[in-house]
Order: sequence, then structure tokens, then C-alpha cells
Amino acid sequence: MSDASSRRYVRGWGALSLALGAVLVGTAAQSPAGRAAGAAGTPERTALVTVDGCAAADGLCSAPRHTVALRGGRVLTGEPFTLGAPAAGPVELALRTPGVLSDVTVTDQRGRRVAGTANADGTRWTSTAPLPAGARYAARLVVERAGALGSDRHRARLDFRTAAAPAGERLTVVFGPDDGGTYGVGQPVTAELSHPVPADEPEARRVVERALLVRSEPRVDGAWHWVDSDTLHYRPPVYWPAGTTIRVRSGLEGARITGGLYGGRSHPVTFTTGSRIEAVTDVAALRMTVFRDGEPLRTLPVTTGKAGYRTRGGTKVVLGKEPLVRMRGDSIGITRGDPDYFDLKVRWATRVTWSGEYLHAAPWSLDAQGGENVSHGCTGMSTGDAAWLFATVREGDVVRVVNGHGEPMTPFDNGFGDWNLGWPEWLRGSALASGAAGARPGGAVALRPAL
Repeated sequence: MSDASSRRYVRGWGALSLALGAVLVGTAAQSPAGRAAGAAGTPERTALVTVDGCAAADGLCSAPRHTVALRGGRVLTGEPFTLGAPAAGPVELALRTPGVLSDVTVTDQRGRRVAGTANADGTRWTSTAPLPAGARYAARLVVERAGALGSDRHRARLDFRTAAAPAGERLTVVFGPDDGGTYGVGQPVTAELSHPVPADEPEARRVVERALLVRSEPRVDGAWHWVDSDTLHYRPPVYWPAGTTIRVRSGLEGARITGGLYGGRSHPVTFTTGSRIEAVTDVAALRMTVFRDGEPLRTLPVTTGKAGYRTRGGTKVVLGKEPLVRMRGDSIGITRGDPDYFDLKVRWATRVTWSGEYLHAAPWSLDAQGGENVSHGCTGMSTGDAAWLFATVREGDVVRVVNGHGEPMTPFDNGFGDWNLGWPEWLRGSALASGAAGARPGGAVALRPAL
């Protein structure tokens, strides 16, 4: 399947407790007797479709709630209809007369295919997940059965709309980073939910996670990780490739999350990555080497955190840049009057943690740079080197601290420490990592049945 085609596909919108059963009951075989009956005024082809829609919390409903007679010549059609109140389960198409469904394609109002699977004998098709409320769908079916003169194939089309969601609060998503920007290869995608989805509601989390869609060019697999009940981050197993375009959108609109909470409309985000910039500080050598796409650009003498204020080890991501920032000791718990207290205006400051760790100009420590660690946790360098680094890096670029004595960078509570989690550990934070049906973190989902 090509990338262009796969982008037309929809993974399925998570198990939202919406039970729709659409049952294809049959078509008349075109035997000689059937043609004779047609000449006498009886329709040559007729298909009956019954639609279930009950409020059961588990399983599909079996009692018919809506029946449509499909009639016609080459393509059987009937009057479009709207399902009743939202129900609890996926859409099901099942052939109740002899034969098989040799093809089933269900598309939404934008022409995107709905994910679904067929059973082993080709008589039933079920959507991977419930369908969002208040949306239009078209089901195109091919029914194949044995006739007196050989295999007989009928085409049919069924148009329907799902019931509108009830009035009430809507779960929306704010994605990051900002739309339209260029970022470093370490930049994770973030999703801030307007309503919390707690860990003790795993099915609701799967609904949300399936609907937060990330596509990239070139294609890069990745997965969401639940940071807390209302925040998710998305990243690949390793950094994004340089020059990647990442598109993020929500498919939650109309989806039932839990109880009476449905998804609302959210704004999509598109951003790109620039060159792969990595600034690697070797604390033992008191040197920082800056790489672009794997090639060293420059090595700078630096000073890092002294005893009691060790610089955090591990991988960090540039959060922002400030040409001039005031730094005070009380921001990190050093009170006025303490010999370690400081109050300085600092130039060319590149931020890597929310608590105030920067890479910045430190002209007062020139004699120590390259020879001794004297800072309060930041990485200090000459004014010229700091200005060069400031001009070279961008948000999302990678900063690594190696061979040091500081505590490791935490993954989520002080910046973007996401890359300090190995890929297996990252996947454990995904609601889909347990192999929920129809979903694979970072991968594609089979959308058309193989009958």
C-alpha cells in the first residue's frame, strides 16, 4: 500500500461504547427462475438491511431497529437513514442468506475508509471501533453467491448517519509544538486534554489514543505515552530524521469517551524538523562538542555544576532561548546572605529545564572553563561561545550530558526528558501497547477485510 493511499485510511476511532449492528440479510439469486419472476413484476434483486442500535454496554444488539429495502439494477440502493440514539458497540454488517461478502468498504463523509475486519467465513464485517456521533457513512458491498449458472455477484450501497451526540461538555486537545514551526529532531509531540482520562479507565484511554493521529513524511513509526491523566507525549524509538514533516490531528470529534463525555473539535498542527543538532557535554573533560548531522562543528571549553549543584545527566531538549535573563539564587533555594547566593544578568541563555538549567555565557568563570566545575548547575562558557551556540541551536535540539556526577534527567516533570526512557519502557505508557484489537502503536491497521 502506498503512503498516499494509506493516508486516506482511518484507523478506527477507539471503542466508544456505540453499538450499531448493520445486518445485510440477502439478495435474490439470478437464476433462470428468478429472471422469469422479474418478468412477471417481482423485483429481480432485493437486499434488506437491518440496523441495530441499543444502549447495551457490552456486545452487539441482535434485535433489528431499522430495516432498509435495497432495490435496483446493477447497484442496489435504498433511502438513506439516521440511526436512533447512540448505542454501545461497533457497526456490524452480516450476510444472513447463503453466500459471502466478497468486498466491504465503509467510508466517512470525507471519503476515508473505516477500519474493519471480516470473520473467517466471509459472512460478517465489523468495524474496528465504534463510529463517532453525528457523521455520515457509505457502505459499499459486494455479495457473492452460487447460482444455477455459476457465481452471482450483486453490488449494493447503504448510506446512513450516526445519531448526534447529546449536549454537554466536549473533550478537546491542544497539540504542541506550535503550528508551522521548524524544530529540532528531539522535539516530542504533546497533547493536552481538556478533561482528565484516569488510568483506571483503560478503554477510554484507548479511545483517545487511537484518535490522536500522527503522520510523518518520511514515514516514521512512533507511539503515545500517557504522562498523566490529561497529558500525552508522542515520539519515535529514536530521534526524528532531519527534514521530516509531522502532521498531528484529532479524530475525537463526536467520539464517545466515557459516560456522557464526547470528543470535540481540535486544531491540527504541522511542523518540520531541521538538521540534527546535538550538543554533548562531557563533564569529565569539561568540553562540549556540537554536532550537525553527525559531524562535529565545534568543541567548547565549559564549566558545569560544582559539588552540591551537579548538572543533571542524560538527554535533554532545548526548551527555548533568551538573549538576556536574570538569574537569582533564591530560584533554586539559595537564600540571600548565603555565600552561594547570586543575582546576575546572563547573556545568550539556552534553556533545557523548566527549573532553570541553561547553557549560557559566564564571563566571570573564564578561568575555570575547561578546568573546573564551579557553576550552580548550568553549563557556562565564554560570551562568544554562548552567542555562537545560541545562534546554532533551536527548540527541540538535543543536549546530552555524559560522564558526570549529577542526578539523571527525569522524563517529564522538568522539561522534555522523554529520550531518557528506552523504547520498551516508553511503550508501557501506551494504552494500546497491550495489543488491543485493531491498534498497534506507531503502525498501520488493516482497514479492508480479506474475505
